[in-house]
Amino acid sequence: MSIVHDYPLELLSRICAHIYSACLPPVETSLDPLIITEHGVPVSLPSTLPPSYWPEQDSRHTLSSLCLVNHAWYEAAKPWLWRKLEVRLPRSWLSLVDEIAWDLEEETVDQVMEKTVKAATDAALRSASSSFVVNKDAEKELHATVIDSIALPEESVPLELLSPVASREPSPRRFRTKSKSPARWELVRTISDAIQTVLDSKSPGFYVPIPRDPRPGRFVQHLDFNHFRTIGMRRSVDDGANSRFVTGDRVEAILKEMPNLTVFGATEYMDGALTLPVLNELLLRGAPSRGRGRPSRGRAFINVSDPEEEDRERRRECVELEALDFTGCVSAVFVNALTEFVTTNLLPSFEDISERDVLHRFATSSLDDMLFLPGLQRLGLRGVKSVLPHILTPFVLAFPSLTHLDLSGTRASSELLAALGQSPTVRLQSLALSRCIRLTSAGIRSFLIDSPVTSNLTELNLYGDMTFVSPLEEHDLKDILSLAPCFIQGNLVYLDLSSAPLTQDVLDVCQPLQKLRSLGMSHVPDLPLKVVSTFILSKAPHVEVLALVGTTPELDCGLRPGNTGPVAQRGTVRQSCVALHSRLINPLCTPPFSFSLLNPDSRKSQAPTSLRVVELSQVMLGGLGGGAGSWRIVRSKGGRGWYVDTSSGWVSQLGEGTCLRRDLGLDHPLRRELQALADANGNVSSGVGWHARKMEVLHGRGMLGREDGLYGAVSFAYQG
Repeated sequence: MSIVHDYPLELLSRICAHIYSACLPPVETSLDPLIITEHGVPVSLPSTLPPSYWPEQDSRHTLSSLCLVNHAWYEAAKPWLWRKLEVRLPRSWLSLVDEIAWDLEEETVDQVMEKTVKAATDAALRSASSSFVVNKDAEKELHATVIDSIALPEESVPLELLSPVASREPSPRRFRTKSKSPARWELVRTISDAIQTVLDSKSPGFYVPIPRDPRPGRFVQHLDFNHFRTIGMRRSVDDGANSRFVTGDRVEAILKEMPNLTVFGATEYMDGALTLPVLNELLLRGAPSRGRGRPSRGRAFINVSDPEEEDRERRRECVELEALDFTGCVSAVFVNALTEFVTTNLLPSFEDISERDVLHRFATSSLDDMLFLPGLQRLGLRGVKSVLPHILTPFVLAFPSLTHLDLSGTRASSELLAALGQSPTVRLQSLALSRCIRLTSAGIRSFLIDSPVTSNLTELNLYGDMTFVSPLEEHDLKDILSLAPCFIQGNLVYLDLSSAPLTQDVLDVCQPLQKLRSLGMSHVPDLPLKVVSTFILSKAPHVEVLALVGTTPELDCGLRPGNTGPVAQRGTVRQSCVALHSRLINPLCTPPFSFSLLNPDSRKSQAPTSLRVVELSQVMLGGLGGGAGSWRIVRSKGGRGWYVDTSSGWVSQLGEGTCLRRDLGLDHPLRRELQALADANGNVSSGVGWHARKMEVLHGRGMLGREDGLYGAVSFAYQG
């Protein structure tokens, strides 16, 4: 350990970086829930066992332990420990605000400036001295010079208004701070620049250490409220309305102290704090801080007495957001704030504007007249159903660098898709348009076939159910499956066409999808099971997860619209279970029989397809009981459930690489873990499930990403 103490700080920081990255989900996933038990290190990906990444608490515990070793490890591990923040409990949120935000009542701007200048000058002179001894006279001289370069110039006061010299006391020095409540990191940077300028004038090339800032806000790059809850705290209705934990002022205060924030996630439990100042802090960072109608290059004249100009200058130095998730945010505060943000920054300055006027403005305005937000690449708006189309359209079109877009359950219109399809810069990789009631079949067809924006799609979610049926018509669906570039290229790994008019003729024209791993075909009641089996066998043999809720007459258990009575008959349930195994599972998941007398130890034949998980309706799952063979029922925390082959999974072994095995023994760790999920009978975390309904936006893993918390419940637990 003594040798490790001699390592440079850069190497220690690199070690901490690997510890932090160990908990990040990989790009290539196994589609299975995370196994948290220890089973070694995977040799390649995808891998379910050993798990392909650490649980987050293991990485955080390791980093926090390193902070206690010595000062060097503390300095190396602290930035990575604060890099990602997930707000979970109300009291921890208040502690977080106290740690990051700057309370000007406890410590004024002048006090912070004085302390920071003193510490910075001392560190600069120590680094220049070979004996690390500071000359007090030189320190005082440098301190006075730096203070003079930062202090405000004295104002001219008539002599007759001054008191006699003997009775005058020296007034306290005032500093040139750009704002009455500046960000702490901004002050530190100002002091560092001032010291560098002073020392460069005396000895060019002099190294100046960055002044130490005890506040950790500058390290934070990820902030989300996915796990935040106030349920179970026995708070009254009045407390919930008037004594909120997450308020707009508190969120704005910590955002000001996070110049490097790139990822932000909100939920319906705190959307009342998404006020206009908070949206400005999130969206108007970096280049967009100039606002509409300002020069995109260079700096305009700054009025130091205008707080808005000062905030704009501060946000100019911040990093732009890359991912933003507003899943489920429907409060009036958020909707009004977003409406005001769009009206102020994106729309023309006249009332009663229609969506057609918005599209015309985006088509005719010059770049300098419009406000674009080029940094954002991933946007999640699932369930933001209260935002009107003429507000939603310009908001989405303001992001020219999108790669992931989730508009499920919103008022997105075909006009929005048409305008987005004309973008010369947007190139989507993941797109979710489930349950969008304003979309038309022709609009979706044109967007997927004629636009280069969707040519590189790898994930497409067009989910619909019996409440919000897919708007696709059969002839348009035929054209999409046969002519759309994303289908022709065959790069789709996730596809959901639930409630679409799927027939044998439609599936026959579909291009082969050799990379497809997760397929949704739910709520298609008239599609024969034989057609589904033939399609997977011939055109999508690598599908591992198949959703068949309410699909095919063979699996309806007698609950069809023409039948009377709310309860399924015993005979029909038994017939549906037999049909599932005989017409789907056995033909697709069972290896062909082979036997050799000459070589009885020869390797067994592989199954025709990779299918190992089938999502079914609750009635069907109830009829299956305890399952058959190695197939077991795994239920989510909500209303969804899957029929899972516990003897199949991605296993990574040294010397053999990673493969999808179908012959796991009864004592295999992965089979025991899957069996434990089945025995839990729904008493599992919200992150357990397959075939997500929500796009994973924060890390950029798309529809194959895995989430827990409220996001996980939306992905795997909710029926809709």
